[in-house]
Amino acid sequence: MDLRQLTYLLEIAKHMNFTKAAEALHLSQPTLSKMVKNIEEELGVSLFDRSGKYVQLTDSGEIAVQQIQVIVQAVQDLHHLLDDVSNLKKGTITIGLPPVVGSVFFTRVIAKFQIKHPNIHFQLVEEGAKNVENLVQNRKLDLGVVVGPVDTSNFETLPFIYQKLALIIHRSHPLAEQSSVSLQQLRNEPFILFPSGYAVRNHVIHACRSIGFDPSVVYESSQWDLLAEMVASNAGISIIPETICSKITCPEVLTLPLIEPSIPWNLVIIWPKDHYVSYAMREFISFSQELSETES
Repeated sequence: MDLRQLTYLLEIAKHMNFTKAAEALHLSQPTLSKMVKNIEEELGVSLFDRSGKYVQLTDSGEIAVQQIQVIVQAVQDLHHLLDDVSNLKKGTITIGLPPVVGSVFFTRVIAKFQIKHPNIHFQLVEEGAKNVENLVQNRKLDLGVVVGPVDTSNFETLPFIYQKLALIIHRSHPLAEQSSVSLQQLRNEPFILFPSGYAVRNHVIHACRSIGFDPSVVYESSQWDLLAEMVASNAGISIIPETICSKITCPEVLTLPLIEPSIPWNLVIIWPKDHYVSYAMREFISFSQELSETES
C-alpha cells in the first residue's frame, strides 16, 4: 500500500459508493475495485461489505479508516512543516467567518494583516457560528472566528473583540429621547432580527427570555444594512453589534446603549486543540493578539 491508495480508501469511505468515489478520483470503477481487492488481500481482511444495496464498512474497515486518517494527517503535517522551511513567510489560511462577523473582522484584521504579510493569503468561508466550529474541529478550516463563549476543551482560543449589542430605533420613537434603554422597555416592541441560527439573534432571544418575555419578531434578514433600512422605515426596532451600528449612516436611525441586561458580543478566534499550527497561522494569531491588545 502507498499513500495514494490510502487516500482512495478514505474517498470510498466518504461516499460509501464505489461509483461516486471513482468519479471523484477520476478513475474507472473497475480500477478502484481491483485496487481495494488487492489491499484487502494484502491485509487479509474485508474492508467493505458489498452484499447490500449500499457499501458499508466492516468492523475491520472501521478500524482501518480510523488509522488511515491518522496516517494521512501525519503526512500532510510533514508537508506543512517542510513547506514552512522551504517557503518561509508564505502560506494560505482557510478561515471561517459568520456573515455578521465577516463585515467587521475582515477590514479590522485580515486586510491589515495582508499589508504586513502580502505572501500569506486567505480563503474565506462564510458559515454560521456553529458550522464554523464544526468545520474547525474536523480540520476543514484552519481558523474560525465565532461569538463567545466557546468550548475550550475542543479549541485553542484567542478572545479578540469585546463589545455589546446595541439598540437601533427610528428617531421618532418615544424611546429615542432616552440616553439608554432597558430590555424590559422593549417587551411590546416589534423586533427586526437576524434569522434563526445567527449568534446575535440567539443572544437577543436568550436575554429577553431571561427577563420573562419572548420578543415578537416581525421581520428577519441576514443583512445588517437591510435591518437598518427596516428600522429607518419605522417597521420596528433591532438589536445588533455596536461595531455594526457605527456603519449606519441613515439619519432616521438612532443607536442607543442597551442595559438591564446588557448583551455581550465577544469575538473569539478558534483553532483545533493539539494539532499542528502552520507558520502562516502562527503569524496571524500573533498579529491578532497584538492588534487586540492595542485596541483594547
